[in-house]
Amino acid sequence: GRAMSDFEIDEGQLFYLEFVNRENHFRHMSRGRELARFDLLRNADPRAVELGDQAFQARLQGRLSGDALRNYKYLFVASVTLCCRSCMEGGLDQERAFNISDLYIQKMDTLTTPQQVIALHREMLGFYLKEMTTARRRRDCARPVRECLDYIDTYLHEPIHVSDLAKYVGMNQNYLSVLFKKETGKAVSDYIRQRRVQAAEGMLRYTDYDCSEIASFLAFCSQSHFISVFRKATGLTPRQYRSRWAAEKQGIKEPASPRR
Repeated sequence: GRAMSDFEIDEGQLFYLEFVNRENHFRHMSRGRELARFDLLRNADPRAVELGDQAFQARLQGRLSGDALRNYKYLFVASVTLCCRSCMEGGLDQERAFNISDLYIQKMDTLTTPQQVIALHREMLGFYLKEMTTARRRRDCARPVRECLDYIDTYLHEPIHVSDLAKYVGMNQNYLSVLFKKETGKAVSDYIRQRRVQAAEGMLRYTDYDCSEIASFLAFCSQSHFISVFRKATGLTPRQYRSRWAAEKQGIKEPASPRR
C-alpha cells in the first residue's frame, strides 16, 4: 500500500483520541449549542458574552494542542472567526468585521498565559456585541434614515447640512428632520456632532494629530469650537482626554475631572 507521509493521520490515531476522550468524559460541544451562542451574538443579545465566555472555558471544547496556551490560542482563532462571520450575517459591515477579527488575533498572538487569552476572548465578545447593537439599531431604522447614517459616516470629514441629506435621499428637508429624530432619538445636527466627537476620541487615542489638525479633519469651524464641543460632550478638553488615555494605558490612575 501507499506509505503515509509525516503529515497524515490514520484510523489508529483517531481511535486512540476517541478512547482518551471517553476515558476523561470529554465531548466536543454539540453543533446546536455551538451555533446557539453565535445566534445570540448575531441578534445583539447580551447573553452572548456570558455564554460565549463559559463555552470558551468549558470542558466541551476541542483539544488542539498539548500545550495549554497554544490550545487556547487555537480556540480563540476559531471563535473570533465564527463571531466575525455571524456578525456579518447579522448586518455588520464586512470590512469592519474582518478588521476587528484581524486586530484581536494580532493582539492574542502577543499573549503569554491562558488567563490572558481567556480575558481577551471575553473582551472580543463584548466588542462584537457592541458593534452588533449599533448595527441592529441602524438596520431597524427606516431606509431614508439608514441612508443618511451611511452618508454621515462617509462624509464626516466635510461640512454636512440637513439640506445635503434631504437632497441625497430625495425627501423634504423638514419631513426628514422629523423622521430622523423619531428613528434615532437625536436631531440631525446633534447626531453629526456626536459622530464627530467619537471620531475625535479615536484620533486622540490612536494618532499624534494635534487639536488644530483634528478640528480641520472633522470639519469644525475652528479649533476653539472643536474644544468647546468636545468638552461639553466628554467633560474633558482634548488635551486632558489624550493625557488620561495615555495614563490609563500605562496603568496610572489620574484624578477624575468634574463634568461641566
